[in-house]
Amino acid sequence: MSQALIDQARKVMEGNDRGSYTVPTHGLYPFQWNWDSALSALGFSHFDMDRAWVEIETLMAHQWDDGMVPHIVFHEPDDGYFPGPEVWQTGRPVPTTGITQPAVAGFALRKLYDRAEDKAVARARLTKLLPKVHAWHQWFYRDRDPENTGLVAIIHPWESGRDNSVDWDEGLDAVPIEGVAPFTRRDTTHANPDHRPSDEQYKCYIWLVEHFRGLGWDNPKLHDASPFRLVDPGFNGILTRSCDDVADLADVLGNLSIASEARAMATKGREALESLWNPALGQYTCYNRVTGRLQDTPSVGGLLAAVADVPHARAEALARRIGLLAERCGYLVPSHDPANDAFDSQRYWRGPTWLIVNYMIAEGLARSGQTEMAKRIHANSLHLIEKSGFAEYYDPISGEPCGGSSFTWTAAMVIEILKNLKVAA
Repeated sequence: MSQALIDQARKVMEGNDRGSYTVPTHGLYPFQWNWDSALSALGFSHFDMDRAWVEIETLMAHQWDDGMVPHIVFHEPDDGYFPGPEVWQTGRPVPTTGITQPAVAGFALRKLYDRAEDKAVARARLTKLLPKVHAWHQWFYRDRDPENTGLVAIIHPWESGRDNSVDWDEGLDAVPIEGVAPFTRRDTTHANPDHRPSDEQYKCYIWLVEHFRGLGWDNPKLHDASPFRLVDPGFNGILTRSCDDVADLADVLGNLSIASEARAMATKGREALESLWNPALGQYTCYNRVTGRLQDTPSVGGLLAAVADVPHARAEALARRIGLLAERCGYLVPSHDPANDAFDSQRYWRGPTWLIVNYMIAEGLARSGQTEMAKRIHANSLHLIEKSGFAEYYDPISGEPCGGSSFTWTAAMVIEILKNLKVAA
């Protein structure tokens, strides 16, 4: 069964391969997405290492001069997605959006290098890529952490990768939607509208895009100019882990300057994560930088911070928290606590289970000694695939497939789990 699943997953990835980049799935997402690509590279690395490197090379080729790596690259015209380049108007030679996404590229590069059989070739490619990834991390701490706290803020829900999470409800309350230009959504023509963000949320998303566009996408100004500034523990955990990985890779290349700076970033970021610990919930939670308040929303973002090699006591607490969630759902890890009133089992990031998040949480827990919970999460992930195929995400109660189908990063995670990780029966 394991090889059969790997073969099926490979077919999904190859079906979404556009030569130098992958699309997440046909129709619903017809372009290159930032963290999708970096995580998809992990799947490619098990059967086509050159293609894995190309995926990240293509993404980083569209980095902005200031270091920011956009969340979408619009390689080819496609009117099946909204908002397209005509809305973003970022003025790039190849159109991109003007916001970013979780910084998983450094994490992925470390995996690719470690797996490379020809280290000389890997070092040559790494020599070109690593300074770009490091520049992206520098950009985060320069433009999204202006007070030098060690934690960066997102200024649009789409940057988190968890677009409509309950974590953003309070922040979106501060976003005015008057004057938003009329628009027609495309996502609801490809997927069940009941699985997607609401129209009111979309108005907020588009208002923010129009607001930043009006400021000329001037990154040093956007943080303070945004009415939405949320410090997400999962987002920061990924950034911290990627800084660690960049530091280790810089050591391999003998680049002591990048190694030293990246390691200092990681150390400061990991220490600062402690300010997001919510003892009442036994997990990390988001901080609203606009209101100055630590939120109480029990989302998967606070569990995803485990990827940052958090202190062992915190990892143990996160494992207990996930154990509690397991009593409330059929399939780990729900993106929101089923016991919370805001839980919605099929609406995108307000409840459903996602394999990419499962993978990163389990990876972090295993490194912190919580191996049994990591195995349990992987087993749940594979049960979902066997039950419901390679969906975008899943109902954590029933296991029903939701969102898009034949999804690239879901397939990549299946290959990653089966090739590398032990699974609890």
